[in-house]
Amino acid sequence: MKIQLSHTFENIVSVENLLAAWKEFERGKKGRKDVQDFSMHLMDNIFSLHEDLFNHTYKHGGYQAFKINDPKPRDIHKATVRDRLLHHAIYRTLYPFFDRTFISDSFSCRNNKGTHKSINRFMDFGRKVSKNKTQTCWILKCDIRKFFANIDHKILLDILKEYIPDEDIIWLLENIIKSFSSTKEGVGLPLGNLTSQLFVNIYMNKFDQFVKHKLKEKFYIRYADDFVFLSENKEILEGKIILVEKFLEKELKLQLHPDKVFIKTLSSGVDFLGMVNFSNHKILRTNTKRRMMKKLNSKYSDLQNGLLSEKSFNQCLQSYFGMLTHCDGHKVQKDIENIIHFPAVAGKCII
Repeated sequence: MKIQLSHTFENIVSVENLLAAWKEFERGKKGRKDVQDFSMHLMDNIFSLHEDLFNHTYKHGGYQAFKINDPKPRDIHKATVRDRLLHHAIYRTLYPFFDRTFISDSFSCRNNKGTHKSINRFMDFGRKVSKNKTQTCWILKCDIRKFFANIDHKILLDILKEYIPDEDIIWLLENIIKSFSSTKEGVGLPLGNLTSQLFVNIYMNKFDQFVKHKLKEKFYIRYADDFVFLSENKEILEGKIILVEKFLEKELKLQLHPDKVFIKTLSSGVDFLGMVNFSNHKILRTNTKRRMMKKLNSKYSDLQNGLLSEKSFNQCLQSYFGMLTHCDGHKVQKDIENIIHFPAVAGKCII
């Protein structure tokens, strides 16, 4: 018997929770017109949303679609302010409960986790498997094909029902989940919803539990749809591929990306979460460095032409330097300083 969520529907849709969610939602967004419009009649809008939820007359609205490069092209779907406020109200209630059900080596979209901690864990596992570089450490790296676009609504709802006994909460989550479909009806979650981040972790937790309790894998890390297995035995990793494929297809209706499954040694360098990781160091991907240099050159040109303030340029520069502290980035920092032609004192830009 799985642990059960103790919160009720009333906890989620209460005016108090909606107000608390609004404070979280509006941070960094107060200058946006749609947020300003909603806040002009904030209490009226919150009471209206509360009433629609309480009376089960709420219906999730549509989405505004647009594309971003992050760095590869992604389709983002943005809900209305009213719906995004509700997403925050749901997230702040459900996340603390579901986070306790996740394995410790799942790192995406979780408090006190993230890419840097994931890579540090990867390096730690590499040292353990290689016995401090005294034997070969093999890595099986996998990626799920069109992850968000292939989340099955029925499977997701069935998983949620295992933890949530309140049928009204299920009604609400179903309303949100079914507000969007990708290639076909009943499949896909929108990149852009805060709730989608939680839903995919709940969905993939079923796979994480399979890996830990059925495959009994000790050296396994997952970040969203990227995951790795580490072992001193290449043949064992090769045998795991078919087991992983079968589980994902049968239980979650997901498929591995055929071009993004490989086995290689840690000493040869493994591309994972934006870094090329070796046994005792990590470096930026070549493409990442190239994009960074291109963007910095563009911003420096804008600075020289008066299109960008010194403060904004320095903030951008320091964010890149901050990123470089998480890898062996001293040479890259020197390249940046040489290209832009400015002195660097104590790690800070002086123009």
